[in-house]
Amino acid sequence: MERAVVQITLFGLLLALTTTLPSKDNWDIYSFHINSTVTSRYATTVITSRVANRMDESKEIEFHVRIPKNAFISKFRMFIDGQVYDGVVKGKEKALQQYTEAVSRGQSAGIVSSVGRTLEEFKTSVTVAAHKKITFELTYEELLKRRLGKYELQIHARPMQPVKDFKVDVYINEKAGINFIEVKGGLSTKALANAITKTHADKQAWVYFYPTEDQQRTCDSCGEQGMNGDLVIVYDVNRNTSLGDIKRSSGYFVHHFAPYGLARIPKNVVFVIDQSGSMYGRKMQQTRIALIHILSDLAEDDHFGLFTFDNNIYHWKRELVQANEENLESAKKFARDIKDRGSTDINRAVLEGARMLNAHPREGSASILILLTDGDPTSGVTNLEQIQSNVRGAIAGKFPLYCLGFGFDVYFEFLEKMSLQNNGVARRIYEDSDADLQLKGFYEEVATPLLTDVTMIYNGGTNLTQTNFSQYYNGSEIVVAGQITDNDIETFTAQVVAISRNRKMTFSDTNATVESTETASGSHIQRVWAYLTVKQLLEKELLLSGPEKENVKKEALELSLKYSFVTPLTSMVVTKPPGENTDVLHKPKEGETPQARDSLVLHSPPSRRVYSGHGGSTQLKTMVINTRHDPLPGHIGHISFLADDDYGDAMVDEDSAVEDSMYGTLPTLVLDSATHAEDYNDYGLSMSNPLPSIVPDSATHAPLSHRFLLKTENLSLPLCFDVTGDVRLKLLHHPNRELSVNGELDSVSFGGFKRIVIHFKTELYVEVDTNEITVREGQTLTRHTGQDLITAGSLTVIRRDKEVDVAAGDTRMVFLIHEKEGVKFLWPVLRQQPSDNNATGILAVKPAVYEEVQQTPSTKLKIEDQEVDVTRANAVDYSIVSNLTLDCWLMSAESALQRRLEDFIVTQL
Repeated sequence: MERAVVQITLFGLLLALTTTLPSKDNWDIYSFHINSTVTSRYATTVITSRVANRMDESKEIEFHVRIPKNAFISKFRMFIDGQVYDGVVKGKEKALQQYTEAVSRGQSAGIVSSVGRTLEEFKTSVTVAAHKKITFELTYEELLKRRLGKYELQIHARPMQPVKDFKVDVYINEKAGINFIEVKGGLSTKALANAITKTHADKQAWVYFYPTEDQQRTCDSCGEQGMNGDLVIVYDVNRNTSLGDIKRSSGYFVHHFAPYGLARIPKNVVFVIDQSGSMYGRKMQQTRIALIHILSDLAEDDHFGLFTFDNNIYHWKRELVQANEENLESAKKFARDIKDRGSTDINRAVLEGARMLNAHPREGSASILILLTDGDPTSGVTNLEQIQSNVRGAIAGKFPLYCLGFGFDVYFEFLEKMSLQNNGVARRIYEDSDADLQLKGFYEEVATPLLTDVTMIYNGGTNLTQTNFSQYYNGSEIVVAGQITDNDIETFTAQVVAISRNRKMTFSDTNATVESTETASGSHIQRVWAYLTVKQLLEKELLLSGPEKENVKKEALELSLKYSFVTPLTSMVVTKPPGENTDVLHKPKEGETPQARDSLVLHSPPSRRVYSGHGGSTQLKTMVINTRHDPLPGHIGHISFLADDDYGDAMVDEDSAVEDSMYGTLPTLVLDSATHAEDYNDYGLSMSNPLPSIVPDSATHAPLSHRFLLKTENLSLPLCFDVTGDVRLKLLHHPNRELSVNGELDSVSFGGFKRIVIHFKTELYVEVDTNEITVREGQTLTRHTGQDLITAGSLTVIRRDKEVDVAAGDTRMVFLIHEKEGVKFLWPVLRQQPSDNNATGILAVKPAVYEEVQQTPSTKLKIEDQEVDVTRANAVDYSIVSNLTLDCWLMSAESALQRRLEDFIVTQL
């Protein structure tokens, strides 16, 4: 079979496509969207790629994503011909039999591999029928880490073909206030600069990257294969209190601590430099360059030591000396003369560095030991556990050890464990042209200690993440999460105790309040806690042995399964279409080459019959996605299926034309209270006409009956119900925030809402339709028809080509503008819910949970202990730009909502 390949590449928080260029006549990526929402430094990113097979035969399309090592995958979905293919997380051990059977059949392994500095690959493929389309959707989450006074979102965009509908949307919401935001990188300059829109409004910021097809061909790093470059979004938040900011939600809290205005602490630093034979050539040259730069940055009140090692020790000076001009020049001369030779005695070298620091106690200073090596221990003590034990005894918790592993010959896990045992971290230095800048950049992160012996204390807190830190450096941030005992916010207090220079400091604020970030789903802060806890448990497991190791491993596994995180202890199982080969997705250890070592392969389980989308049935196969080691795990969540019918120039076969004529042309509205929201839970509402129905051409026809879709929390079909006529609905009402949003359905033409009205406070009224935005503030009335930024108090409205973005306080909505057969209509999405759970309305409906209790002679579902008669139906879902067909259980509105429909109806907008 001829093969066409689509690859999707991810860098940092965001993803973009990458592949060898296929023939344009074979397939077309007609839509590619990246949507990232960052709330309180926690980012949720959704990547949606839609591909059409234009050929007269089936084609295999490969989904190839590059995932950041620090991200948690939270969903993976494939939408193919009316069916969803879902991801479910299971324990790795339960997949062992699948692995064995798959290997026995000779199936491939190890197609997830490490890519460069921050990426690893995720790959799967599926066969798409002639003239059909497929939608891939990947969601991942990440807690951003502050380095050198800033947070960064990095986008590496390489679609390998210009994409007609290519969009990157980034929304940042920081209640502490955004101090600055910048957009950098190769894709932010020259030809592509005009494709970027940046908006900053106090606590919120928006960055949009919408390059045209022509722009995707003409930039410096562009061509006929499209873009190939980076977009970097850099920002930081305001620091108004020395204690930092604390947010809580549903019994959980997260504390961001980055005090300002502190005096730097003089440091004692020893550089231990490997000069063994493997450092020959470029490595040694780059090390010399970096070392000379680092020495130039030492302050005069710092003290330092420097020596090199192979199987012997070569001192510059045997003791630490002051970083004055004379000593620095002498040290630089020593650095310029470093030569590679000999074997590698890491044990002797690190112990000598510890001796030098221990022999130089200095009150009011901070000590740091930095080891740079490119190899494994080959002389002296070579037993790794013995070396680690020796080093731990010599350092005795008095200062951190930072291990820099140069290149891929080094045994990185050994360095990582040794660093963690001594309150430090390990960092790989990549053998690229900028290796000297990597070395210098790491040093800058630890160059300015501000606090030592940092202890985070939480009265009324339990199940805390790490609370003790040896040092706090300028430009960084300490993050702690935990649970609030009995959710008693009144008795919960926070305090930080640390040493600054010669004195003990206590950070507290008796007048401080713990800011609530409650949402309807109440899981955002809880997920931050789970993220940090699993990460730290996996690091802890690396250090332990015996029963302690097994207990920590068990705890990490339970949390990974509870929150659907794909970790070294879990695997993701994904259903695939009939006849597909199973894949092996192996997440490697740091630096591991792409091979099948310890990978988890799966087999085709006993098939089950499912609805195929054409009135028939099909057999499903499974694929297991397994991760092996990365201490920053991902997770996979619920998948639902939506069939794309909005690709205007797609060619369709006879079967799909019939299907489209029945379903694809009907007016649809999705009211999705979770799509792209900060918690990204699997529930929401969508609405369409009941299927099938006849749409008259005359405006005098009977009112349309609209179908709503209530998405479920579990992995089952959504519920749906019908509403007839030009009804006015309460979309969102929040009395505490004085926010009210109502919408009027269009009962005589295509589409959902013909207008939506926002009431904010008592003086502000905003009406949105498909042509204009009307704002009444007090006695002032203005109309906006262009793509304007409208601000009124804490309300912000941004109109773009096909959507209106509304932010009211901590609530964010987007009204998408859809068009069907020349008629436009609005579709609202709640992307960020109010920060407490007092909101009511259609958009605030909780997820529905049910169980199927009877199939014959009629289907019954059990909802809230009541049995409800249902029938299998279809709806068209506008939760994304392209309309998609979705199966659902049809029932009465009262049964689906568990409330009277009249409770959601208003008499006036």
